[in-house]
Amino acid sequence: MDVGRRLDQGQLTFDELGTPLRDTTFVVFDLETTGTSPGADGVTEIGAIKVRGGEVLGEFATLVDPGRPIPPQIVELTGITQAMIYDAPAMDRVLPAFLEFASGAVLVAHNAGFDTGFMRAACQAHGYPWPRPAVVCTVRLARRVISRQDTPSYRLSALAALFGSGTVPNHRALEDARATVDVLHALLERVGSLGVHSLEELLDYLPEVTPAQRRKRGLAAHLPSTPGVYLFRGPKEEVLYVGTAKNLQRRVRQYFTGSESRGRIREMVALAVRVDGIECAHALEAQIRELRLLAAHRPAYNRRSKNPRKAWWIALTEEAFPRLSVVRTPRDSALGPFHTQAAAKAAADTLADAARLRTCTDRIPSQGASATPCVLADLGRCAAPCAGRQSVAEYTPAVVSVGELFAGHDSAPLRLALTHLDDLAAGEHFEQAARRRDELAALVRAVARAHRLSALARIAELVAAAPDGHGGWEFAVIRYGRLASAGVARRGVPPMPVVEALVAAAETVLPGVGPLYGAGPEETGLLLRWLTRPGVRLVRTSQPWAEPARGAANWQGWLERVSVATSLEHPVGV
Repeated sequence: MDVGRRLDQGQLTFDELGTPLRDTTFVVFDLETTGTSPGADGVTEIGAIKVRGGEVLGEFATLVDPGRPIPPQIVELTGITQAMIYDAPAMDRVLPAFLEFASGAVLVAHNAGFDTGFMRAACQAHGYPWPRPAVVCTVRLARRVISRQDTPSYRLSALAALFGSGTVPNHRALEDARATVDVLHALLERVGSLGVHSLEELLDYLPEVTPAQRRKRGLAAHLPSTPGVYLFRGPKEEVLYVGTAKNLQRRVRQYFTGSESRGRIREMVALAVRVDGIECAHALEAQIRELRLLAAHRPAYNRRSKNPRKAWWIALTEEAFPRLSVVRTPRDSALGPFHTQAAAKAAADTLADAARLRTCTDRIPSQGASATPCVLADLGRCAAPCAGRQSVAEYTPAVVSVGELFAGHDSAPLRLALTHLDDLAAGEHFEQAARRRDELAALVRAVARAHRLSALARIAELVAAAPDGHGGWEFAVIRYGRLASAGVARRGVPPMPVVEALVAAAETVLPGVGPLYGAGPEETGLLLRWLTRPGVRLVRTSQPWAEPARGAANWQGWLERVSVATSLEHPVGV
C-alpha cells in the first residue's frame, strides 16, 4: 500500500505522525513505598528500565531509606524489611540519579498517577524541578484496549499473565518494572493495529474519544504546520470557533482526540464540517488576527474577546461644574480603557475624592445655585457648588488638575490622595488607610496603563523586530496602535530588505478619535506586551516613543512598595 495515501477515515501519512513509537525512548519504572500518601509516606525501592524499539537500553535499581519506619503490612507485602534499608541511600542521593536516568524519556508506570505523585513530591521536597515528562499509564491504556471479557482484572499480575510475560510481578520494584515492560509492548502492538503509530497519537488515544470525533481528524489534513489562525465552520458556513496555534495542523488535530475534554468544544466539533486556516508570519500576527476575527464573526463557542473594542472610559462632563462620568465612547481627553464598568467607576470615585470634584449628577448653573448640600459637604469632601458655596473660578483648578493627569502633564490629584492617605495613617485609622491605599494603587495602575497605550497609539509608524530563537527575526509594522504588517527574516536572510518590503505592503491606517486614536484596546495592549518583551528591538519609528515624563510611570516605586506591604499584610504599606 502507498504509505503516502490518506484513507477515507483520515489516516495520516508517516510524515505527519510525529515521533514514531519505535523511535521513542520509554523509562518504565515502579516504586515500593511505606504507604499511599506522597510526602507523608516515603519510597523504599525504585526500579526502572529504559527501552526503545523493543530493546533494553539500561536498568536502574536501588533500595531507598524512606526516613521513617516501614509498617508491618508493607513488610509483609513487599518483603522489604527495616534491616534491608539500614544502609540504603536516602532519596536526596537517589533522586538526581533517577532524574538523569529518565531525562528526555517518556515515563511509563502501572497506575502512573501513584508513582509519578511520589516522584513529584520528592522533587518538591528536595528542591528539584519536576521535568514534566510525557507519561503513559499502562492501566489506562489497558482499559482502552482490553475488554472485561478478555481479563478479569487490570492489575499488573493479571495483565502479565494475559500477555505471557516472562516476569511474574512480586511487589519488588525492578521485577514489577520488567513485567510492565512486557505489558507495554503487548499493548502497543494492540493499538498499532488501530492506527496509533506515534507518541503523539498514543497520548491522544489514552483518553476516551468517540469514533465520530476521531473520524473528523481528516479536517486538519490540509492545514500547514505553521503559525496561524484556525476557524471551525458549521453546516451553514457559520464560524463556530476561532483560535490560534504555533502549528495549525497539530493544534486542530487535538480537537479530534480525547485530549479535548471540554463539553462545549466537543459539541462544537460535532457540528463542524470544515476547518479553515490562515497562515501567519509569527505568533503576534496570529493573536491580532484572532482578535479581529472574533470581533467580525462573534463565534458562538468562543467565550472571550468577542468584542475587543468593548471598554469603559472616564471623561469630564461639559458643564459649568464638570464631574467625572463613565462612558462607552472614548473621547480625546478621556482616561482608559477599563475592562469593566465597575473598575472604571471605582477609579472615577477615587479620583473625584482626591481632586475634590463633585459626584452628584445634578446640572448646576454657573451662577445662582441654591440647592441643599448633601452629606459630603458636611464631611468636608465637597465644597457644595450646588448650594452656591463655590464659584466656577474656585472649582476650575480641580478640573484642570484632572485634565492634566489624563494628559500626563501632572499627577497633582495622585499626590493629594497620597497626602490624605498619610493623614489617615498618622491618625491610626489603619483599616480606612489600607482601603484607600488599595484604591489609589488601582487608580495609579490604570493611569499608567492608559499613558503607555496612548504613547504607542499616537505613533504614526513603528517597526520593531524580535529574535525568533533560531538566529532570525520576526518583524511587526505598527501604525497608530494597530498591526499593519508582519513578516520574518530567517537566519541568513538580510533583514532590512524584508523590512522595506513589509513597510511598502503595510495596511494604511488613519488615526481616529480618542486616546488610542481609534485602535482597539486589546490589540494595542497585545502590541505593547510584545514590544516590551526582552530582546525586542526598535528598527525605526516616525516619532519618539515615550511615556509622559510627569505621568503615573513615576509612581512605579510607590506601587512596588505597596505590593510588598500588601503581601506582608502591613496596615498601610506606605
